[in-house]
Amino acid sequence: MRMIVNENVTRTVIERLRQNGHDVISVRETMRGQTDRQVLARAELEQRLVVSHDKDFGELAFRLQLPAACGIVLFRLSGTNPDSDNQRVLTVLESRRDWTGHFSVVTDDRVRMRPLPGATAEKDEES
Repeated sequence: MRMIVNENVTRTVIERLRQNGHDVISVRETMRGQTDRQVLARAELEQRLVVSHDKDFGELAFRLQLPAACGIVLFRLSGTNPDSDNQRVLTVLESRRDWTGHFSVVTDDRVRMRPLPGATAEKDEES
């Protein structure tokens, strides 16, 4: 899977994703200081899934209607146990391949997927 991970995604997660064969661009490594708009634009251009803990990507896609068909996964985890949170991120990202066209919110116990504006996804989904 091709991803661009925001600065707030841990190095542990990035390294494990790469070890598992994913093509991962880290904003912290290659785009430090870039705006969320620039990150989203690059993700869209290169068809990379955006992975973040930052709610601003939802605002860019829904309120401002910026192109985001590449898909956005927002992690809203409790933060009480970093190892557990890292494992949740890895497990969820690798559990499906249908992120494209969706704004997905992942919590400690649930994944909610909503079609992005202009995407061809059919309906909201929750698992």
